[in-house]
Formats: sequence, C-alpha cells, structure tokens
Amino acid sequence: RTLVLAGRGMMGVTACPAVTVAQTINFKLLPRYSYTTFKSDAPLETVVGHTADTGLQGELAVDPTKPQAAKGTVKVDMNTVRTGIDKRDADMRSKPYLDTETEANRGVVFEVQGAELSGPLDSGKPVPAKIRGLLTAKQKPVERVVDGTVTYIKLSPDQVEAQKRFGFTSDNLKVPAKLATTFSDHAMQVPQLLILKLSNDIAIETDLTFVKP
Repeated sequence: RTLVLAGRGMMGVTACPAVTVAQTINFKLLPRYSYTTFKSDAPLETVVGHTADTGLQGELAVDPTKPQAAKGTVKVDMNTVRTGIDKRDADMRSKPYLDTETEANRGVVFEVQGAELSGPLDSGKPVPAKIRGLLTAKQKPVERVVDGTVTYIKLSPDQVEAQKRFGFTSDNLKVPAKLATTFSDHAMQVPQLLILKLSNDIAIETDLTFVKP
C-alpha cells in the first residue's frame, strides 16, 4: 500500500524546526497507513501478494539526532497476504512453501540492526537510508540491507490536536523501503514444474508509518 503520510490525514501540516536534543523515541507502527507487497516476476507470470493494516506489526527505537543506531522489528502475518487467487494463496501458505500452520512460520520478520544515513532527521525532510538487519522467513534468517527513505514529522500541539483523529501524534516516521530475497535463501524450493510461473527471486516493497504512542 504506497500511502503518503502528508496525504489525506496530514494535509496542511507545516514541518517544525529540526530536533537538536538527543532523545530516543519508541515508535509503534500505525497499520492503517502501512502496507507490504511481495513480488515474483517469472517468465510467464508475475505474482504480487499484498497485505496491509492488521497484517502488519512493528516498533522502532530511534533518536532523530542519531538515527544510525535505530533498532526495531517489523512483522508481516503471511496468512493475511493475498495475490488475487484464493487457490494460489492457499498453496503458498502450505508445505513445501511457507507452512503457516506452524505458528513459528506464520510471520516474516525484519529485525532492524542499524542504518546508514547522511545525518540527523530534520522534521519534514526525507533522508535516504541503508537499513541493516535480519530478514527471517520460515525460521531462516538472512542478512539484508534495505534501500529506504526516512521522513520524520514533528507536530506542534495544535497540529497534534488536528491530526489525532487520524492516529498521528507529536512524533511520526514514514519509511518506504525495498529489499530482495529468494525462496531458496529461506529453505523453500520452487518446483521444476512451476519455474516459468514462479520466480525464485522475491522483491519486497513496504511503506510503513510509525507514531510515538
């Protein structure tokens, strides 16, 4: 779901001055404005799985003055991912793929272990980021570097009053990002019969909005 934090719920918001006091903020994911997609682009078929809202959970600990030390997790409930064909969705949740009947396999999790950014987060200014972490699917973790953009939005008390009905608070983060993985990296094998319809490569795109509780 590419959603824009400055969109329907944030129209007219004016960015506040840059943060200068070091303070780690514990952010929680705002599911209604967040989404994740998984894309397989094979020779004969492109498959896109999508989930949003209750299919996502996440939290981040970020000091806007030192965002390079960010830590956190984002979890996707794979039972909520839909590709538009019910039979295909059921097959992907079964063995030998995700096997989500096993509870430990149900979530795909990215654990944030730090980030490379050019400097601090100034309110209203998007900052490109290389986000380091572990991507775990079917209990198989792999190291990944995510290409993303981090936008910190600091609201004044009057702005908070106007935006709280949409779920926004004094401190907000918007993080669109992309990364890649493969079925084989997570101990899943595409059957020979399906190699023209299902690629081993998986492109993941996400657009996440976090708020200070």
